[in-house]
Amino acid sequence: MRSSNPVFSRRGFSRDNGYAGFNTAPQAGGAAVGTQGNPYAQPGAGNPYAQNPYAQNPYAQQDLQYGAPPQAPAGTGRMTMDDVVMRSAMTLGTVVVGAVLAWAVLPVSSSSFGLAIGAAIIAFVLAMVQSFKRKASPALILSYAAFEGVFLGVFSEMFNSRWSGAPFQAVLGTMAVSGATLLIYKAGWVRVTARYARIGMAIALAFILVMAVNLLLVAFGVAEDGGLRSMGPLGAIVGIIAIVLGAFFLTLDFKQIEDGIAYGAPREESWLAAFGLTMTLVWIYIEMLRLVAIFSGDD
Repeated sequence: MRSSNPVFSRRGFSRDNGYAGFNTAPQAGGAAVGTQGNPYAQPGAGNPYAQNPYAQNPYAQQDLQYGAPPQAPAGTGRMTMDDVVMRSAMTLGTVVVGAVLAWAVLPVSSSSFGLAIGAAIIAFVLAMVQSFKRKASPALILSYAAFEGVFLGVFSEMFNSRWSGAPFQAVLGTMAVSGATLLIYKAGWVRVTARYARIGMAIALAFILVMAVNLLLVAFGVAEDGGLRSMGPLGAIVGIIAIVLGAFFLTLDFKQIEDGIAYGAPREESWLAAFGLTMTLVWIYIEMLRLVAIFSGDD
């Protein structure tokens, strides 16, 4: 089972209890214990991964055949937590800059809304292109972040014009959800296993399918006031479910980042980690913004 996040869907970092099709894994936060199931194993003396990947890793040939991430060449850098933090700061910073500029320059109007939708479509296309690329493209990722920022800037300004202070509350809520999820993950209260991922993914896919059907019903006038995405109690329940799913995506991201570091993933993978985290945080922010608006009422 792979991550719901398309960035990681072909990377297969996690190896916990057969997660992502491998049978050997360090525990979350622990060091890798061997070469079996490690797609980043490299030849070299004194390295626990320094074995012939074809001799020690029965999946190595399959990894190459089915598009697993490349092994870090000998002598090149490997991904560290500092790399992930720095790339995440750059990507999220680009989103924030794009949002601030869009908020400051574009007035609340129908034309601005159209521009925001266009930016969102471009960001989606760029995200899909990067998701299906085998290697990270920093330019592509930062371009996605910039267009996503423009969309969020206009979207947030529209909400703020009706519910003053809603974007700021949504940012605080996103930080709270992310911090709580990280705390729960690091405390070991949530264990990312194959079963956990399968159940969560099934729920997430069902949720996305239902939302897609709801969107079509609203577009054709069958469902009124947004249907399941209304600004009433039903919309609040749906929003809470969406935020919980966002927290679920974060636990998968945290696990995969830890495993990528433990297994010696190439440094370029930190860009993909940042990309995945950014998409998840954007998801949580949008849902939090809607939730804040619902609980703020029509005033």
